[in-house]
Amino acid sequence: MANQSLKSARKIASEVLSQFDPKRNYAAAILNRLLERTTERQRATDLVFGSVRNRTALDTVIAKFSGQPVERIATKLLNTLRIATFELLYSPETPEYSVVNEAVENAKAVGGKKQVGFVNAVLRQITRHITNRQVNLTEANLGNTIPQTAMTGCEFDPALKRSRKTGETDVCAELARRKSVLVRDLLPDYKTSPADYLSAAFSLPKWLVTDWLGEFGTELTQQICLASNRRPSIYLRPNRLKTTTQELAEQFRQADIDVEIVSDQGYHSAEPESLMKIKSPQAVTELPGFVEGLFTVQDMTASRAVRILRPQPDWTILDLCAAPGVKTTQLAEATGDSAVIIATDIDAERLKKVEENTARLGISSVDIVSYEELLNSKFKILNSKFDCVLLDVPCSNSGVLAKRIEVRYRIRPKAIQRLTKAQSELLGTAARLGGIKPGSKICYSTCSIQKAENSELVRNFLLRNRTFKLEFEELTLPSAEKSDHDGGYVAIIAKK
Repeated sequence: MANQSLKSARKIASEVLSQFDPKRNYAAAILNRLLERTTERQRATDLVFGSVRNRTALDTVIAKFSGQPVERIATKLLNTLRIATFELLYSPETPEYSVVNEAVENAKAVGGKKQVGFVNAVLRQITRHITNRQVNLTEANLGNTIPQTAMTGCEFDPALKRSRKTGETDVCAELARRKSVLVRDLLPDYKTSPADYLSAAFSLPKWLVTDWLGEFGTELTQQICLASNRRPSIYLRPNRLKTTTQELAEQFRQADIDVEIVSDQGYHSAEPESLMKIKSPQAVTELPGFVEGLFTVQDMTASRAVRILRPQPDWTILDLCAAPGVKTTQLAEATGDSAVIIATDIDAERLKKVEENTARLGISSVDIVSYEELLNSKFKILNSKFDCVLLDVPCSNSGVLAKRIEVRYRIRPKAIQRLTKAQSELLGTAARLGGIKPGSKICYSTCSIQKAENSELVRNFLLRNRTFKLEFEELTLPSAEKSDHDGGYVAIIAKK
């Protein structure tokens, strides 16, 4: 591609947001189509995902300093403002002049003189009233500070009284004429209205935050909110059939890719198992060893279900919701590719991903069958008895909001009610297919932290199915700490 056709990360990010509707499509899919137009791929990715995760907070700031609801701002201008405001609030290392100047230049491509002046005026107002782009939260007024991490935030004027100073354009002057109104705190009071504060500060649905506050309390809920807005680390699970963690780490270091080996003690594990954290993010498919099948991308929390289960080489295992095959292949690797593993999924198209992943990783112990074929008892393996059913059910994704960035704008209480009904039915199916043999297990897992989808659902199942018992359960809350990770739940249900 010719150099003159390349675009900056900010320009690409603005284009992605202008094509993106959080309730209808996916930012990553749009971004992937446009990334070839820039050399700043990682930066463009960070700007897009960061702006989407923090959209409500960004719109709050833009509305305050533009003097009008964001719904009245033209979409392309608004997204230019969102990208710039995201950098001003969440990237304190980036110079203000760079952010403002490029936003103004980008506005010229989508609007006339008046629109360009508007973008310039709004951003000048924002920068004028930021008192500290990275303040210690213990020293800040939380009502006027947008949190960035557990320790820092971007602080605005205590009273946010807007300047009466006129600018260079008619738009600036118009904004200045509106400054007689005293704009008080940006955010609701944390002490009196924690749900309102956390919802506004972290761009999360109030009902969801309220649910977390009732279940986990204020301190843990704030940690969940921070983790839900973090830039998630990339963890790799080495393919033990082909390599070791140390060997793979050395291969990465020889390619000048910085990695960190992270160990996690699993339930009943004699030895902690290790994952690799990539400290210099780049496209996974371009990492050394990907094509050769030396690793799989998997978060620490997601990897715990199989490690807690501890599958054995002589087991017959059914993976009932297998697509895209991350846990399926983990089962195969954990059993030395010697177990009999049947993988199925109700989504036939996504089931193809299981086949692709097993082929890349060099796995032969997985037999992929259609869901209809399995339920119609046409598959011969049903003549035997399963030792285990792995049931990684579709869920609300409330534990992985940092990665599933659109979920916060789509999740609804009624949707969770529908999900729990489907999850309960799947658990019943797992019991019928794999719960015949005494001592057989169901490994039930979600990437949700909602009680209704996890412990409450499992206990309701046990009340209806007295021949089963709860052997173990674990809820992991998402974390933004050094070894950051997603949230999720796993339960081992055993046949008595």
